Amino acid sequence: MVFTTAGGGATQETGYEIDNSYRIDDGSAAGMARFGNNSRNGNTFTISFWIKRTKLGEFQTIVTSKVEDSGVNAFLMTFQSDDTIKVQGQPASGTGAGASRDYIQTNALFRDPSAWYHIVYRQDTTLSTSTDRHRLYVNGVRQSTSTYAPLDQNVGDAYFYNGASYPYAIGNDERDNDYGNFYMAEHHYTDGVSNAPTEFGKTNENGVWIPKQYTGSHGSYGHYLKFENASGGSGTTTIGGHNYTTGSSSTIGADSSGNNNHFHVQGYSAEDNTTDTPTNNFCTMSPIDTNTQASLSEGNTQLQRGSNYAGCNGTFGVANGKWYWEIKTPTPTTSGENSSFGVSKVPHATIGNNYLGINTNSWAIIIDNADSDIYKIHNNSTSDYGVNASSNDIFQIALDMDNNKIYFGRNGTFLASGNPAGNSNEAYSSVSGDPFLLPAFSMNGDNTLQANFGNAPFSISSGNADANGYGNFEHAVPSGYYSLCTKNLAEFG
Repeated sequence: MVFTTAGGGATQETGYEIDNSYRIDDGSAAGMARFGNNSRNGNTFTISFWIKRTKLGEFQTIVTSKVEDSGVNAFLMTFQSDDTIKVQGQPASGTGAGASRDYIQTNALFRDPSAWYHIVYRQDTTLSTSTDRHRLYVNGVRQSTSTYAPLDQNVGDAYFYNGASYPYAIGNDERDNDYGNFYMAEHHYTDGVSNAPTEFGKTNENGVWIPKQYTGSHGSYGHYLKFENASGGSGTTTIGGHNYTTGSSSTIGADSSGNNNHFHVQGYSAEDNTTDTPTNNFCTMSPIDTNTQASLSEGNTQLQRGSNYAGCNGTFGVANGKWYWEIKTPTPTTSGENSSFGVSKVPHATIGNNYLGINTNSWAIIIDNADSDIYKIHNNSTSDYGVNASSNDIFQIALDMDNNKIYFGRNGTFLASGNPAGNSNEAYSSVSGDPFLLPAFSMNGDNTLQANFGNAPFSISSGNADANGYGNFEHAVPSGYYSLCTKNLAEFG
């Protein structure tokens, strides 16, 4: 079962598939941009993309078009600190010229980090009906607004959106040092065309908004980003005084519209090209199901702590099926600072300042950093595996909810002769979620825990998918086990 998903839930219908997304993290000052063009249609255009949030409750840049060296906010789409979406700008002429204006701000709040949202902004300032000159849709629904200021008629060029001096940027606003935290997929910009959201998505038989292949025009200066290439490019392109790695038709920012409006990137690594998409949504760490010391990054696949215990659960809970994921421990730390990871049947906030396995609600493996010993732990009872942890270990978890068992492995070998495929030598039996179990993580050290549910934040040297071809793991997935993604949950969950 998936706790909360949209656009890629376990009941999705088959059809149009999105294969890749771009993981953007503000800690890397990540983002991409391309030059604009004064010949584009400033009155009429559409922006459409799918987005999965990774941090909540903070201001985040989604799309910008700004002069980098002045105070003009030509166009800015953001998540606000209250988790609304705002579209704002500063016109050069017409009503409010020279002043910053908030054009659209939603009443709805977008606080689900396990969901993919489809956002469409459409503009046509030639229309006589002022309230239709620009509109914002999420999952096919036009948004009611707390703020709505109609655009003046026929003055689109006054906003300089995507003009030659106003580059189109995704996830980064370097002039004001504002960045984004999200996964983005299927990004369209249609120049000269105001499209309804039904050109890009549809409601399936279960009432879920899902992607649909766009077959219309991108105009002369539009673009279509599939984010399907892992390469970040080479060389340097300067936009607004900032250096980007130069994009091309073979890089992450490749334009598939035919216009060759390729994007240049910064703060990018090959691991930021993921298969977590609206049509196959993967589990991540949850920024909601945490305690107060948890600090998540890298698209909610990396956990660090503040000054005390840090912990979180995953975004997906399961009651059936057999599931596999990996955890990397880059740097075990010092005495008294330990890490534990496994599964839990309760929200992490209820665990408090404690390790997983301290009570009957969780089953885990724990690294005692005083001597690097590796234990298993449940109900505050431990058993030493007799092996020591080292830097950059990759641990394996195989969870068998059909037989209520869990297995722990390290660097390609399951501990204590565990055999998940053969249903023998499990770490624990009678593993029950009442009804769900969630991946879980806990630590009180200064090291890092990195989770790989199929889209690792670290480099994979081998490459192993599950039997359905989903996920990318360092070690072989045991026969009969699958990655935690919605396609697998629909089949086995």
